[in-house]
Amino acid sequence: MNATTNNPSMQPYLFFEGRCEEAIEFYRKALGAELLFLSRFKDDPRPNMCGPGSADKVMHATLQIGQNTLLVSDGCCLGQPGFKGFSLSLTVPEEREATRLFEALSAGGKVQMPLAKTFFSPCFGMVEDRFGVSWMLHVPAPKEASRTEAACACGH
Repeated sequence: MNATTNNPSMQPYLFFEGRCEEAIEFYRKALGAELLFLSRFKDDPRPNMCGPGSADKVMHATLQIGQNTLLVSDGCCLGQPGFKGFSLSLTVPEEREATRLFEALSAGGKVQMPLAKTFFSPCFGMVEDRFGVSWMLHVPAPKEASRTEAACACGH
């Protein structure tokens, strides 16, 4: 907790089940993520904290993506990560950058909704990356368009 405001903070924590190092490199290239911290299971002084062959796997890592923190791990190293029921949402200031990030995230993945103009954004799309993580990319609507759309939604 932040001692000044006593407000909790929240960061997503993803478990890649043995593919974390690969995911870190992918997000570094695709999103410009910066690796802030990394520890391996072999760094833990407690004996038998990981299964056989997992000593060099990632116990915990912290990535900085823009102004956001993403926490990642190999978890139990079971082989197949399972990311269901959520998406990570990226707000991108301009369409060109949204297109670049969308294409990078979709390499080896699956486009769920191509980038397109919507009623709430000049550029929105959804993609599942090659690890199975769902991403939504969104370019905010200009303030004037937002007010117009809000008025139209109210029937005025």
